[in-house]
Amino acid sequence: MDTRRPLSRMVYQKGGFAVAPRVLPEEAAVVLSFNGTTQAVMMATPADLTDFATGFALTEGIARPEEIAEIAVVETARGIDVQCWLAAPAADRLAARRRSMAGPVGCGLCGIDSLDAALRPPAPVTLSLRLTPAQVCAAVAALPAQQPLHDATRAAHAAGFWTPARGIVALREDVGRHNALDKLAGALARGGHARDGAVVLTSRVSIDLVQKTAALGVPVMIAVSAPTAHAVEMAGAAGITLVALARADRFELFTHPQRITPEDAAHVA
Repeated sequence: MDTRRPLSRMVYQKGGFAVAPRVLPEEAAVVLSFNGTTQAVMMATPADLTDFATGFALTEGIARPEEIAEIAVVETARGIDVQCWLAAPAADRLAARRRSMAGPVGCGLCGIDSLDAALRPPAPVTLSLRLTPAQVCAAVAALPAQQPLHDATRAAHAAGFWTPARGIVALREDVGRHNALDKLAGALARGGHARDGAVVLTSRVSIDLVQKTAALGVPVMIAVSAPTAHAVEMAGAAGITLVALARADRFELFTHPQRITPEDAAHVA
């Protein structure tokens, strides 16, 4: 399925209207089903859906990648059914916590059935990583060249994974910021990438994005927009270094500043 579509629209400029084309991102209903039962229905960009399902299963605590036996992507007249089949241990865990969630773009906590589930404490991140301020700025500066859907539409979020040695090693785009991070999580898990790097986001940082990053075990989050207050608290509790409002020449550091060191002291431990 295409991820973008050209449409016409009227543009008002200099006192008059003109008809001109505009490329917009596609948005499709994506069903994530596990062992034959729907777990989530999300509006998402119809691309990288195997990564999406893998990352969603990982960051929502449903299954580790090695516990997913098979993923089938089935297009239907009204959307896309991503069918995941889990090995017995993961299937048993899912049966014990079965819930449904349905949400529009931008919704990351819809369908959570309790406050405890919504505010679940993240797994602590203990990986030691040191970055210089210049490397933080370099990670942000590397994003634009890796965002073809955003370039074409100006309407997509991105989540990338940056390492000091290799730069951006994986990046996924989606109309939903949570979806983009789940797709990135799946790409990292399926590719067997090490976690000694930073998640770099084009969006604001909310509590659920911190939870998903903690589930990945990545020690640093870098975002171009601001975090929520609760996201800062959770990043601190999770041991994640949270950098936000980042640009190519400046940023703000909210938690665990020990990972951002002077230029002559950075190293990956």
